Amino acid sequence: MGDFRPWPPQLRPGRALAHTPGASGSGSPHRSDSRPPQTPRGGRPSDLIGRLGTTPPVPGRPASFFLLLGLPALLFALITWQVVSGGLLLRVDARVSRALVHPDRFSELLADLGSVTVAVPVLVLVLAYVARRRRAAGTYRWWLPPLAAAGLMAMVPALIVPLKELTARPGTPVMPPGTGYYPSGHTATAAVAYGSAALLLFPWLRTAYARRALLAACASVNLAVGFGLVRRGFHWPLDVVASWCLCTLLIMSLWLLLLRADLTGGRRGHGGDSA
Repeated sequence: MGDFRPWPPQLRPGRALAHTPGASGSGSPHRSDSRPPQTPRGGRPSDLIGRLGTTPPVPGRPASFFLLLGLPALLFALITWQVVSGGLLLRVDARVSRALVHPDRFSELLADLGSVTVAVPVLVLVLAYVARRRRAAGTYRWWLPPLAAAGLMAMVPALIVPLKELTARPGTPVMPPGTGYYPSGHTATAAVAYGSAALLLFPWLRTAYARRALLAACASVNLAVGFGLVRRGFHWPLDVVASWCLCTLLIMSLWLLLLRADLTGGRRGHGGDSA
């Protein structure tokens, strides 16, 4: 077996010195000639989700995890605190709402993209498609990604409804009197449904252009839903932003789960069943 340590070989008593620095005039601790390594880190091919062929830990990953998970969590906590305590952000929220609210049919149609009757059927179709593709490819535990995404979608009302009851935020002036507008349920439904669908479809797109188009479409639809909700007056802007923060945590949790199980690639064979 070769030496697969990630650090240069160290001198040991009795070990041959053929590959020590300066051997054959190379000056390299790895080779006796001046040729570069056969597979440098930068030259490794990426996998189906675009990562370089490295194994964790990868430098810089904790910082990116903080941005993807810690920052949305802190922002959600800050907004929730302001909503409950009637803080300064609510005044800014009210001014932004007054500037944006203009109820019309187009904004209502955009808001409807986040309804259960539109977003959930889209997710169901994607789940069926991905499950069929993974099963036809003989993928190990082909059912797990669709099942995880479906479970995440089912968690949305279990999280949103208690938060609405606890915060009891009133609606905008164009809405009937009442509470329960924070956070936005339509925004959460759209974010989880379309985000999970994009996450499951992403590995099956073979070109970078198709992947970028998928991510752009997902982001555009969610932005359209948020804009429609605020423009129509269904929700305050902070209701929408808070839902985006919360759903970022949910989507990233799903991504990490699939990544940890090595399932986002969608191409793993039957080898895992042999045990």
